[in-house]
Amino acid sequence: MKVSAAIFAALGIFAACSPEAKEQTDFTEYVNVRIGSGGHGHVFVGASVPFGAVQLGPTSIPQSWDWCSGYHSSDSTVIGFSHTHLSGTGIGDLFDITVMPVVGAVRYSRGEDPKDTSPEAIAAAQATGMWSYADRTREVAKPGYYSVPLTRYGITAEMTATTRVGFSRYTFPASDSSAVVFDLENGGCWDKAYDTKFTVVDSCTLEGYRFSTGWAKDQRIYFRAQFSKPFNSIDEITVKEYSVDGKEYSVNYFRAGFHTTEGEQVMLKVAVSPVSEEKAALNMSAELPGWDFDATVEAARKAWNSELSKVNVTTTDQDARTIFYSALYHTMIVPSIFSDSDAPRTEYTIFSLWDTYRAQMPLMTILHPDRENDMIATMLSIYQKQGRLPVWHLMGNETDCMVGNPGVIAVSDALVKGFDGFDKDLAWEAIKTTMMDTIRGLNYRQKYGYIPSDTMLESIAYDMEYAIADAAAASAADYLGKPEDAEYFLTRSHSYRNYMDSTTLFARGRMSDGSWRTPFNPYSSEHRNNDYCEGNAWQYTWLAPHDYSGLVDFYDSREKFVERLDSLFNADSRIDGEDASPDISGLIGQYAHGNEPSHHVIYFYTMAGEPYKTADLAHRIYSDFYKNADDGLCGNEDAGQMSAWYVLSAFGFYEVEPASTRYWFGAPVFDEVDLAVAGGTFKIKAHGLDKENRYIQSVTLNGKPLAQPFIEYSDIVKGGELVYNMGVSPVVWY
Repeated sequence: MKVSAAIFAALGIFAACSPEAKEQTDFTEYVNVRIGSGGHGHVFVGASVPFGAVQLGPTSIPQSWDWCSGYHSSDSTVIGFSHTHLSGTGIGDLFDITVMPVVGAVRYSRGEDPKDTSPEAIAAAQATGMWSYADRTREVAKPGYYSVPLTRYGITAEMTATTRVGFSRYTFPASDSSAVVFDLENGGCWDKAYDTKFTVVDSCTLEGYRFSTGWAKDQRIYFRAQFSKPFNSIDEITVKEYSVDGKEYSVNYFRAGFHTTEGEQVMLKVAVSPVSEEKAALNMSAELPGWDFDATVEAARKAWNSELSKVNVTTTDQDARTIFYSALYHTMIVPSIFSDSDAPRTEYTIFSLWDTYRAQMPLMTILHPDRENDMIATMLSIYQKQGRLPVWHLMGNETDCMVGNPGVIAVSDALVKGFDGFDKDLAWEAIKTTMMDTIRGLNYRQKYGYIPSDTMLESIAYDMEYAIADAAAASAADYLGKPEDAEYFLTRSHSYRNYMDSTTLFARGRMSDGSWRTPFNPYSSEHRNNDYCEGNAWQYTWLAPHDYSGLVDFYDSREKFVERLDSLFNADSRIDGEDASPDISGLIGQYAHGNEPSHHVIYFYTMAGEPYKTADLAHRIYSDFYKNADDGLCGNEDAGQMSAWYVLSAFGFYEVEPASTRYWFGAPVFDEVDLAVAGGTFKIKAHGLDKENRYIQSVTLNGKPLAQPFIEYSDIVKGGELVYNMGVSPVVWY
């Protein structure tokens, strides 16, 4: 099916002109933004709009793994409110343009955690920085709005956002020493500022930039800040000065002082730009010229409601509703917009593609086709700049984090689904050039046909992900009428078979001379320091979603394949190794739902003709690993992927084979679901669904029986009605 730009434009109109009943439903009320803020979820908590450039929220003192988003439910320290945050990632960065309302003299520093909870220890710790405890009992967090009292200063901080502007409102006590401090020193975890600048524009306005290095090696963000009242004092505090090759650098804080009366509110707008201070000022003028804070909160709520209302579920299970809409919300934090309001086309950043090619990007193709076009166009722009498609792109920087070529998969998926809002010739050039490169182990594949384990770490993980990208490239080539390329990449997508050991029945490291790596323990994990990436042999043996038939052939028959697949879920859940990967979580046997390489695996049962096992496992995952609680996720949220798995699976289908256009059936969660798609409404019904009637008995599409256990993408987005007839019997209906 060809999806035209005109239909994408119409989708925007459709969302704006949805039925009155839908407009009257506030779907944001169903969102618990804190799901995933505890445990190892790492989600962002704060104010933003869908896919916004600004994620304005609290940043805490700790910089360890569970604070990658700046927030963890176990901790209530606040060093300030930063205008950029990551969500769900396993590495920390950003926390740019941090602002902190204060009263009195403070030390300009991140500060240290108290050694204990005694008043003396807290006072000593507060002397190390300007941090405060947040009163989490009075915290308010919902889509587009965040508020919390700062107990040290007696200040209540509120915030909301537009796409490129953070808007804060601070309620101060009476004081002659009230102030708002800009902290351009402290970033997230690895991030270190190397140059910052403040320029006072007038008595209410300043601008500047923050340049930093970390996960993103050269991140540059510019800002324009404006207060609702003139500051009566200013102070710039330089904490670092140095020169390199005659160029001067400095890292600074800026204090804007105010006289405030009891309960006086001072507002602050901060616009950001990836280009310049002038563009930041333009973004503020375009998006937020006035000072109506409450109206901006309402506009942010409406922006979220417009996106959330694209899916309308019918259920009596309120927890399931909250879990679903919270998951849907978390799929729309990132990728985030990375262009100015006057840019000819919207560009994006924070492409966690190793995670998101599996479910978040396929979900985008259904619910956000206009943004999908822009995101693919952004990836092609990245290709033109760096000579290859993105792997893990962050704020204009290629981090090369994780394995494989996931950008190839994302672009190929868009191509085969008929997206045309970008240069398709350039898309193919980017796919082929990226896959024929010789970096990151691709040279070994060309020499040996696989990546030998004595040539580089994570060899199996790299090669198996490259094989998936090869299969995606083959699909794109076939779609574009390039049969020779399609045959080449399809053949090369079988490279993973070199690791399949018929003696142990696992994917096992292979040396450059063809011998097997020894010793071998399928339960063993050594984080980022063995043949696998964030996994072990149990999990990686199944990382061939593009080649189900090849896996069946390896195990000699469908029956033996299923028997071996059963063993994955029945195995001991132990993980051997002193430095085992913390990402191996959410275990059912050795199936690890807390990390992405396992996400497709339960759907192999549907492919193998035992769909009731898919249903049983799906319901176990729904109940065990998705909860309405701070620690309601079993692993990192991973930039929307963990949530997108739930959203798609709750519809009753999932894209197993990347760039295939097929969504395989599993286990619907809701009685009815209405999806706003390019062609109108796609309705999903699950007749008779309850806890016992969890198995699909038959399926109809637009009133006609379906004879296969999957639905095509084209049938979803043109609108229609899919009906699951549910029952208690574990049957094979196809």
